[in-house]
Amino acid sequence: MRTRVGIIGAGPAGLLLSHLLHLQGIESVVLEARSRDYVERRQRAGVVEHAVAETLRGAGVGGRMDREGLVHHGIELRFDGRAHHLDFPDLCGREVVIYAQTEIVKDLIARRLADGGKILFESRATAIEDIDTGSPRVRFTDGAAEQVLECDIVVACDGFHGIGRASLPAAVVRTFDKVYPFSWLGILADVPPSCDELIYAHSDRGFALHSMRSEQVSRLYLQVPNGTDTAEWSDERIWDELTARFALADGSWELKRGPITDKSITPMRSFVTEPMRHGSLFLAGDAAHIVPPTGAKGLNLAMHDVMLLAEALTAWDRDGSTTLLDSYSDDALRRVWRAEHFSYRMTTMLHPDPQGGDFERRLQISDLDRIAASRAAATEIAENYTGLPQV
Repeated sequence: MRTRVGIIGAGPAGLLLSHLLHLQGIESVVLEARSRDYVERRQRAGVVEHAVAETLRGAGVGGRMDREGLVHHGIELRFDGRAHHLDFPDLCGREVVIYAQTEIVKDLIARRLADGGKILFESRATAIEDIDTGSPRVRFTDGAAEQVLECDIVVACDGFHGIGRASLPAAVVRTFDKVYPFSWLGILADVPPSCDELIYAHSDRGFALHSMRSEQVSRLYLQVPNGTDTAEWSDERIWDELTARFALADGSWELKRGPITDKSITPMRSFVTEPMRHGSLFLAGDAAHIVPPTGAKGLNLAMHDVMLLAEALTAWDRDGSTTLLDSYSDDALRRVWRAEHFSYRMTTMLHPDPQGGDFERRLQISDLDRIAASRAAATEIAENYTGLPQV
C-alpha cells in the first residue's frame, strides 16, 4: 500500500490533518489501532479555542459544533468564598466553544469517509522504518496479517504511548517531564449544568471544576491524591465534596445533583519532547507533549500542530519547498512551551499542594486576588485561555 502522507492515529489531530490535506488534493492514509466504535466513544477534552473553532468552520466540519456546541464568553474563578467572572470578549475579543472531543472525532470521521478518505481501523502500527530517507514505511497489523504502508512523510498522532516518539533516534531526543502530586477524579452526570460557564474553584479542601458536555450533561472534577481508586468515592460522597468546594460564603449558589454515569481518574502531568521532527517522521499532539488539563490546552495544542503541518505539507506538495517542514518543530514548540507554562500556572495556582503549607496557599490567594483586581492580569489569563494567535 502506498500514499503520500501516512498518519498514525485517528484522534482529532490525525483526522483533521487528513481532512486538511484532502482539501489541498494531498492523499493520506490514517492507521488507527482501535475500532471506529471505540474511537467515537472515548471521552476527552471539551474546550475548543477560538482559532481551532474557526479552522473547523473554515474546513467545512464545524456545522454540528455550531448547532450543538455551547459558546462561552468567559470562566468563573472561585476562591476564598468569592466568585469572580472573567469576560473574554471584553478582555481579548475572543471566546471558546464547549464541544466534546468525542463529537469532533465523529464529525471528522464522517466527513473523511464521505469524501472517500482511507481510515484503517483496527490496524495497529508496529514499526516506523527508514525515517532518514525520503521513503519511510509503516508496518502495521490488520487482523493477523502484517502489512506495509509506504509513504513520503509519516505523521505520528498516536498519543503518549504510541510508537511515534519511540521511533525517534535516542541520540537526538530530549524530554522534559513533571508529575504533579495529585490527580483529578472526573465524573459525567445526567443533570443540567449548575452554571452558564466553567467554574474553577480553589478551596482549602482542594480544587474543583464544573464543566459540561451539553445542556443536559454535566462534567465535574475533584482534586484527589495520586493513586486514588474511584471505588473509594460513592456518588453521595462525590456530590457532597463538590458542594463543599464550590460553596460561596453568602450561600447564594446551589449545585444540582443527578445520576453519575462515569467516573475516571486523570493523573496530572507535564511532558515535552524535543524535537518534534526527525527526517521524514513528524510528531503531533500527545505523541510530543502532555499538559495538565487545567488550562484546557491538550486538544487545542494537537490541533495547532496539524494546522502548522497542513500548511507545511501543502507548500512541499505544490512546489517542493521544505522551508515550513524544516521549521515545523521550532514553530510548534514555541506554542507548546507557552501552553505548558499557562497550564502549569493554572494548575499550581488553583490546586493546594499536599506537600505545601499555609505559605503556599496564601500565595495562591494573592495570585487570584491580583487577577480579580487587575485588568492586565485578567487579560493575560483570557488571552492564553482562548488561544494565542499562531506563532
